[in-house]
Order: sequence, then structure tokens, then C-alpha cells
Amino acid sequence: MEQLIWLVPLLPFLGFVINGLGRKSLSKGLVGVIGSGVILASFIINLVIFFSLQGDAQKSHEVFLFDWISAGTLHIPLSFLVDPLSSIMLLIITGIGFLIHLYSTSYMHDDEGFGKFFSYLNLFVFFMLLLVLGSNYIVMFIGWEGVGLCSYLLIGFWYTNSAYASAAKKAFVMNRIGDLGFLLGVFLLFNFFGSVEFSKIFPQAANMLPGNKTIVLITILLFIGACGKSAQLPLFTWLPDAMAGPTPVSALIHAATMVTAGIYMIARSSVLFDLAPFTQNIIAIVGAATALIAAIIALTQTDIKKVLAYSTVSQLGYMFLGLGVGAYTGSFFHVITHAFFKALLFLGAGSVIHAMHHEQDMRHMGGLRKKLPVTFFTMMIGTLAIAGLPPFSGFFSKDEILANAFEHNKVLWAIGVFTAFLTAFYMFRMMFLTFSGKYRGTHHEESHVHESPKAMTIPLIILAVLAAIGGAINAPEILGGNDWLAHWLTPVVAQHELGLDHSTEFMLMGISVGAAVIALIYAYTKYVKGAHVPVADEAPRSALAKLSYNKFYLDEIYDFLITKPLDGLSKFFYRIIDTKFIDGIVNGLGWSTNEASKGIRLLQSGNVGFYIFMMVFGIVALLLYTFLYI
Repeated sequence: MEQLIWLVPLLPFLGFVINGLGRKSLSKGLVGVIGSGVILASFIINLVIFFSLQGDAQKSHEVFLFDWISAGTLHIPLSFLVDPLSSIMLLIITGIGFLIHLYSTSYMHDDEGFGKFFSYLNLFVFFMLLLVLGSNYIVMFIGWEGVGLCSYLLIGFWYTNSAYASAAKKAFVMNRIGDLGFLLGVFLLFNFFGSVEFSKIFPQAANMLPGNKTIVLITILLFIGACGKSAQLPLFTWLPDAMAGPTPVSALIHAATMVTAGIYMIARSSVLFDLAPFTQNIIAIVGAATALIAAIIALTQTDIKKVLAYSTVSQLGYMFLGLGVGAYTGSFFHVITHAFFKALLFLGAGSVIHAMHHEQDMRHMGGLRKKLPVTFFTMMIGTLAIAGLPPFSGFFSKDEILANAFEHNKVLWAIGVFTAFLTAFYMFRMMFLTFSGKYRGTHHEESHVHESPKAMTIPLIILAVLAAIGGAINAPEILGGNDWLAHWLTPVVAQHELGLDHSTEFMLMGISVGAAVIALIYAYTKYVKGAHVPVADEAPRSALAKLSYNKFYLDEIYDFLITKPLDGLSKFFYRIIDTKFIDGIVNGLGWSTNEASKGIRLLQSGNVGFYIFMMVFGIVALLLYTFLYI
């Protein structure tokens, strides 16, 4: 393990360097092979490490590379932590990352920036691996900042479009807000525990009693960091705008990597969060509110990628709801299943967009099931999974979160079930608008619609299989499973026993499945039987539909409350403080010096008589000064 682990992040970094330097000289085929090959090689190494941990009694290994920072009592090594939690994340990042890279070889083939795109993808994976592998909060933070940088580069990849460039800047700035909270939390951790190393902080915290005010403040600050990276209220509006990037970027950011960083960080720090029940309640409330609001917004969106983007925000809210009620394993389980079905859905949407010649509006689609059979079949599996219908993966992970929420707080559970109903409805709405009924474009456009090439459909098929059977890794005992994931994560993540009897669990499963089935029937009745098509953008809507379609005007509210006042303040500082005061002082000093020099230089006239006079005048002045004062 010590001999292999350093290769895991190094290989993607080498891919970034090679493709970055050779982006104009290497052929697209070679760029694709290098970019995808380094991720595949990293995945294979991660498989070896994962299976070596299976038979390892210790289950946790810290691999020291070198001393990075040493100043006074602060010692920060660059070292990697390989344990059950990080080993699963490594497999997700490199496994799904490889499928996305493979998909990109075809999707981006005609793009002029092909080599640059793959170098950015490789760099993104490198930083994500660094985030997961770090054995302390500083190494984690370096990866944390790195994925933020790469998201800016990838979201704004087509930067010549000003709207796309603005979306990238928005993502970068909103992430920095959360990152400041994370960094302040790390400073407090060092001040309180005297270290930033997990191996030194967590054992100390394990002996503390809940309610410590400093721990509460630390966990709140860490949660603020997680809100920025994992798109929770009020810092989630950057994520839907991130759709400006190419579709493989959406799949990479929204499915398995960047947006799950906040959940990973809180799960890694579960010892600390268990000491702060106040913070946990905030996390649960924010998660439930985010899940509900994002689901309501998704109900009326007409852009296929925007529906999936708000779906991601909603599912992340579910994960935070799980973290807040202490279901760390359930939340991480949903990270895994979400990685499968959301990567599948985004890549499937990319296949549709590719076939439709970059059309993303579902009002111009319809009837694509026969034209795109593989895309339809695989996306339907992903939709069944995210809707929480058995036996697909999303059913198991979502049910575990809802069961823990029911035990913790009935109101949060009710919000979760209602959100599950909305999720099933808007996802089947998306499927029916895209694949059912008649084609709503022109006959000429319809004649050019065709299934995507194998480089795009093979990843879809693999992800569809995972989305279908992935729930088996933590199926509960009452359904014939063995809670494998919970047992696997026990050495790392705090476990909370579910105190519900079997009849209650079955009842809760029935309610959530029933809600999803009702949503499916309603969506089928409205969009297939009724052939309903969403109205045009400018058409009148009901009050709630208008709120949903306009995303609750959150961007406008932020613009009014934050952006415009800050712009006004910056203009005031520029025009008054900077231009008139600071520039006035600097320019005044320059002007006075210049004017004084103009007067003084007149003394240098070249007249010898004047010089003799000035010399005599000086001597007399010195004599008078000596006589009067000395």
C-alpha cells in the first residue's frame, strides 16, 4: 500500500501535465488515451488497495511522504490516510471519473480545445483525490481549493460566451465564501487541539462531552464550508448555473466528486459533529429546506440539464438531512448510489443533447424513445433509482435516511417524503417530455436524430447496471441484506443504531414507495395521456408555478440585497475615498513638489553677482543666529 498509494494522485497529475503541454501537438486520439488511461490506471491501483484492506485487521494506514510545513508547534506533513471511508471515495472518483473521461472522448471530439479539456479533467481528479486522501485538514483544504479552481476552469471552458464566463465566476466566488468558513474552522481546530491531524484531533474529541461551545463554533464553520462546496442554502445558486460547462463536466462535478466533498468532510469529522447537537439540528433543517426548495424549482424547468442540476441540489439536501440526524452511513450510502444514477442521468442527457444537435429545451423534444433506445433504457433505470423505487439503488439509500429522520423528527421526515414525491414527479416528467409522445421539432431535425456512438453508450450501460444493483452494498437485514457498508465504515464513521421495529420500517418504506408510485402515475397521466407540453417562457403562469419557474427569485434577491449594495459601496470607495482622498493626497504632494521646484529653480540664474550676494546674506544670517541663540 505504501508503495502504491502515491501513484493514485500522481497519475492524473501526469496526465494533466502531458495533455496540457502537448494539447496542440498531440493527436486527439492520443490525448483521449492518455487522459482516460491515467484515470483507469489509478482506478486499478485503488481496487488493489481496497481489496488489501478487506483482509487487513488494522483497516487504517497513514502513509507519510514528507514534512511539508514546520513552524513552532505547527507541524503539517504531506501524508495520506487510507481507510474504509477514503478507499470507497477513491473507487467512486476514479471509477466514475474514468467512465466520464471515456464518454468525453466522443462527446468533445469536435471541440477545438479537446487537449485542454482533458488536461483540466485530469487536474480536477488529481485535486479531488488529494482532498480525499489528506490525513489532515490542511492537505484536505489544498484539494478543496484545487477542485474549486478546476470547476471554474471547466464551467467556463467555453469562455467566449459571456454568460458561461459569468457562471464560472459565480461558482468561484460563492465557493470562496464557504471556503472562508472552512479555513476559519481549521484555524480554530489548531488553536483548540494544537494540531490539524485527524489522528491527533479525533482521539482527543472522543473523550469530550457534548455541548462544548468551541466545538459548536468549529462545526458551524466547517458546515459553512460544506454549504459552499455541496450547494446548500443559501449558497446553492452557483450549481444550476454550472450547467454552462460541457455535459461531462456537469456529470463529474454534480455526481461523484466536487459536490460530495462537503458530505465527505462532515462524515470524516463525525466525532466532532456528534459533540455539537445544535450544529446537527441546523444541518438537518438546512438539508431538508434545500431538498424541498430545489425540488419545487425542478418541477417547472424546461432545460433538461437544469432539471438534473436542481435534482442534484435536492439530493444533496437529502444527504445533509441524513448527516444532521446522525445517519452518517446512510448519507454516505446515498453519496454512492447518487454517484451511479446521477452520473448516468447527466451522461444520458448529454447523449440526448448530442443527438438533438445541442438542443436542451424539452419542449422541442419528444418521441425519442425509438430513436435513442439505449439512452432511453439506461436513463429510465436512473430515473427509477432516483425516484426511490425498489429494487433500484436509490430506494435503499433514501429509505435509510428517511427512517433515521422519522426517528429523529417527524416533521423532517414528512418534508423528506414530500420531497421524494416531488422528485419522482419531476424526473418522470423529464423522461416523458423527452422520450414519449410525438417529436415536437421539424421533420428535417427528426431525420438527423440518432443514437450516440459506443464510447458514449458503454458508460451509460455500465452506470445503469450500477444504478440498478448498487443498493445491495447496504441493503438492510429486514430485506435480506447484511448492512455491509455500515460494518465496513464502523472503524471510521460514528454509527447510530436505528431504534425502529420491523413493522414501522416496512410502513415507512411503503409510504415512500407509495408516494413515488403516485407521482409516476400523475406524471404519466399528465404528460403521456394528456400530452401536456410546458408553456412558453413569456406565457402567464399561476403564482406558485411562476415562483418555481423563476427559482423563487433567489438570484434577484441576492442581487438586490448583496450584489448591488456592495457594488454601490465599491463605487463610493472608488469615487470618494480612492479618487478624491487617496489620489488627492498623492497628486497633491506631487503638485506641491512640482510647483515648489519651479520657484526654487529661479534661484539658479547664472548671475555671479547674485550668488555673491546670497553668500554674504548667508554669512550675515549665520552670525546673527550665533549671536542671538548661542
